[in-house]
This record gives sequence, structure tokens and C-alpha cells, in this order.
Amino acid sequence: MRTPKRLEPLIEDGLIDEVLRPLMSGKEAAVYVVRCGSEVRCAKVYKEANKRGFRQAAEYQEGRSTRNSRDARAMAKSSKHGRREREESWQNAEVAALFRLAAAGVRVPKPYDFLDGVLLMEMVDDGEGDAAPRLNDVDLTPEDAREFHAFMIDEIVKMLCAGLVHGDLSEFNVLLGPDGPVIIDLPQAVDAAANNHAFRMLERDVRNMAEYFGQFAPELRYTRYAKEMWALFEQGKLTPETSLTGEFADPEDAADVDAVMREIRDALAEQARIEAARAEEDEEDAAPSGRRRR
Repeated sequence: MRTPKRLEPLIEDGLIDEVLRPLMSGKEAAVYVVRCGSEVRCAKVYKEANKRGFRQAAEYQEGRSTRNSRDARAMAKSSKHGRREREESWQNAEVAALFRLAAAGVRVPKPYDFLDGVLLMEMVDDGEGDAAPRLNDVDLTPEDAREFHAFMIDEIVKMLCAGLVHGDLSEFNVLLGPDGPVIIDLPQAVDAAANNHAFRMLERDVRNMAEYFGQFAPELRYTRYAKEMWALFEQGKLTPETSLTGEFADPEDAADVDAVMREIRDALAEQARIEAARAEEDEEDAAPSGRRRR
């Protein structure tokens, strides 16, 4: 097939020998099957921000480090430079997460290289050379559902022990390889300790797994693994070997309504600030060059 323009630099640098075929095109990237020497791998080509469906919500960006204070200010103002830095940070987050999780023993595609917005990584196949299906494309027996759900809970625990929460985990970004589930799509992964939204995202990830596998084994829908593992994580007692029960008793203390309302107000204020900064930047871009505000 004709080589996509974004993959040409990797061929020139000898990282890719041949582009075999397109694999899929999603909301944030297009993925191609490529040959690297004798191995078949995947090349994930990130789409430009204005061509992508997934919005980089501020809640995912919280807690991520930036190279310097100038970049941080630019990202906060959403200037042209800031948007470019935010885009680079978004892509680098997946690369960093893959290397970090692979080192922690989490079942993710092995990353190989990252160049000019293209991530070169392992191709997860079905054992017969074709791409592995996503979980949402397979039917499971109750026994398989229970086994895979337990496996995914273990993987989520490993991720949390490595300091990360997937943030967008569902049956649509888990592949089913010959050795079991493989977690993919990690650009929105968040720092469990530095992001104030981490527990809510963890709870959503765990709930998505329970709801999906609960279609085949209904009792899984009533498990409470997220609160159990988070409580242990906060106490510094969670390890990859921790045996969880899926049960959790909520404390009898009254809910902190004021804290919830403060978080809502802070989120609304942050969104308003971002929108105002973008409007200001758009106004500057639209002004004639001789009359632009300094």
C-alpha cells in the first residue's frame, strides 16, 4: 500500500521497513500494521487536535508535569504555544504510561519507539496472525467472564501500584489475545497520587469492567473493588499480590457536601477560565497584524 506521509520519517530512519495495511482509525489516532525486519508491529499515528473526537479535559491533565513554567503558563492560557505543548504532552503521556506499565508487569502492548507523533508498538494478535478482537466483539461464557474480570481487577491493581489510573477503561479498549486481555489506549492515564479526580476515574474504570462482564456473570455487577483497592492504596498497603474480596463497607460518617460543592465550583471556574483564554487568543489571531494586542 502507499505509505502514509506521517510514517515516511520512520521508514527513512530505518524503524519501519514496510507498511502492510491500515488496522483501524479511531477518535484519536489511526493505526497501521507495519513490518520491522522479521517482526510485524503496529504504528499508532496520532491525529491533530482539531481532527480528533476525544477532548483533552482538564481533569486528565491535572498533575502532569511540564518542562518549565513558561510551558505551564502557555498551557493554562491555551495560547498557540500552549495548545502545541498540551498536544505533545497528551501524546507523550501514553508513551510514558506504556513503558511504565510494561515494566510493572501490566498486560499492555510493548512500546518500541516514538517519533514525530507516531508510536511504534507490539501488535497484539489472535494467535493466528490476525489482529486480536476487542472485548466488545466477543461473546463469553460465565466462566470466562469471571476469569477475565478477575484478571482485569488484578491488572487495575498493578496499574494503581505503579501510580497510574487508566481513566477510560472499557470493553472498547481491551483486546482479547491468546493469553487473555490486553489493555490499550492510554493517553488519558492519570497520576493516582497527583490527580484529584483519580479515584472517581478508577471507580468508573472498575464499574465499566463489572458492567461488561456482568452481562455474562450478573453477580459481578455487585462487587465493590474500586473502594476496597483505593482504601488500601491510600494506606500504603496495596501491592500487586494483595488479595481483594470485592466487598467494602462505607464509613458511617456524614457525607462532606461542602467538599463536593467546592469541587464542582472549582471545576466550573476552571472551565470558564479556559474558555475565556481561548476566546482572547482567537480574538488576537483574528486581529490585523498591525493592530494585534501585545
